[in-house]
Amino acid sequence: MATVVKKIKLQIPGGAATPAPPVGTALGPAGVNIGQFVTQFNEATKDKRGTIIPVELSVYDDRSFTFILKVSPMSRLILKALGIEKGSSKAPQQKVGALTKAQVTEIAKEKMPDLNAASQEAAERIVLGTARSMGVEVK
Repeated sequence: MATVVKKIKLQIPGGAATPAPPVGTALGPAGVNIGQFVTQFNEATKDKRGTIIPVELSVYDDRSFTFILKVSPMSRLILKALGIEKGSSKAPQQKVGALTKAQVTEIAKEKMPDLNAASQEAAERIVLGTARSMGVEVK
């Protein structure tokens, strides 16, 4: 039975991983077959092109690996819902957009597997907090 020797966390655009940095520089020292990882990752995320996908990679002592795909970061989901590039640089004073209650519920549902929230309501409060810190209002 192979044992895990290293855990690597990366955030890579879906379907667009390349052996270049940051992927190559993170995986090279761990002895992972970079080409094999890039191929498997791109295959698994080809339907999520352009979306940032966090990936948790477990490297075993025989140089094999497994990886788990996570849901996009909350801030990315909020930006996507609003259709904007980035949040406010002066968050409380300067607003960059507004989410509806339905959008907040939708984002909370999508992100739920990665959150440590006990209920849908708690997950929505996490979304609201992230939105507030990005200068996004909720109507």
